[in-house]
Amino acid sequence: MTVLVAVVLAVVLGFAGLAVDGGRLYLAKTELQNAADACALAASQELAGAPAIPLQAFQRAEAAGLAVAVRHRADFQGAPIAATQVAVRFSDNLQGASSAWAAADVAAATARYARCTVSRDRIAPWFMQLWGFGEQTVTAQATATLAPAQTACAIPMGMCALGTGADLGYVRNNWYGVNFSEGNRNNYTGNFRWVDFDPSASTPGCSGGGAQELACILAGSGQCTVPPPRTSGSCSSAGTGKPAPGCVGQTGNISSLETAYNSRFGLYRNGNGNPQVDTAPPDHTGMAYGWSGSQGNWPLGRNAWGGSVAGVPNYQAARAANTPTSNVAGLQPPFYTNPYSPSTTAQHRDSGAARRLVTVPIVDCGSFVGSQHAPIRAYACVLLLDPYRKQGQSVRSQIEYLGRSDQPGSPCASGGVPGDQGSVGPLVPALVQ
Repeated sequence: MTVLVAVVLAVVLGFAGLAVDGGRLYLAKTELQNAADACALAASQELAGAPAIPLQAFQRAEAAGLAVAVRHRADFQGAPIAATQVAVRFSDNLQGASSAWAAADVAAATARYARCTVSRDRIAPWFMQLWGFGEQTVTAQATATLAPAQTACAIPMGMCALGTGADLGYVRNNWYGVNFSEGNRNNYTGNFRWVDFDPSASTPGCSGGGAQELACILAGSGQCTVPPPRTSGSCSSAGTGKPAPGCVGQTGNISSLETAYNSRFGLYRNGNGNPQVDTAPPDHTGMAYGWSGSQGNWPLGRNAWGGSVAGVPNYQAARAANTPTSNVAGLQPPFYTNPYSPSTTAQHRDSGAARRLVTVPIVDCGSFVGSQHAPIRAYACVLLLDPYRKQGQSVRSQIEYLGRSDQPGSPCASGGVPGDQGSVGPLVPALVQ
């Protein structure tokens, strides 16, 4: 009986070891895989600028990946994952050898894949030690890149097409005026219109119609059910009385959009119904740019996205430092005659999102003459340079054109999910391995 019990006990302990210790290792693998997936997605978000991605982008990508990975836990969620357990590497070839994956400081400018490896060692088995198994190491790996989204989320402002070609007359990193008069939708002196993507229907979560609905969209994440571009033809649809697909409507009075627009800079006005930090998060920075008047902090007059002006951080540097609007010399009085409260550095850091890099339609504005609808010719990625400024009913602001939102290297991202090879939405992080 003793011999039989000993033999059976050995078998039982062996199966128990396989079940318990093996299950523990599989659980560790799952926990580490979650951290690796999140790390790779966060890192790939920063790999904008192809075909020549700047070195700073890889450094930001590594920092973003590490920051997300260490927020995860392992060993039945009982132990933190340390930064020393995470490696973030970059390559231009998904199938390349391990030696082709380089650290952020030496990554090639063409590297568009981010790979995170998360390891946990010295996992001591509970039962399998009886069979000679020592401490184990579990490793998880994930690779991500930027891929076109199925859909584009855009804000309800349109740029007027200036010409033909891929960029429809716009020049990358050039600045363009957002100038118009409130109360008169036809009184525009800049290359800009407020537009309604679907005048015949309301947007989920935003009721009221008209400018009230557009203000809700602008303060939120944007409109994510936008139509595809209509590269040719007009907006008339014979016999139906409705505009053809790919057309937008022009809005009327838009004075209620001021507070929604400025919330993207982390500027909030007191009062019931106005956007606040918890309902309309700020951008990662409120730093504003201008080259004349009270905003003459950027004499270059273009490329605030990545240009260089002595003593003034460009947008990417201001975003990394979470610089608030209140740090911009001369921005407040006489600029803001109404009581706006700027966000703090901590609010930009803890609540900030990509709120000033936005997707907007490029519209054939000439079609608005004699009609309330115009076709979308393409979608653009733009940087909102400065807040909504008013003198009476005259509004002044500026944007920087960063290229078509569906082109490789676009820094804009949408709220959609990754699509297939035929998708044309802005680039979003996607796991590929």
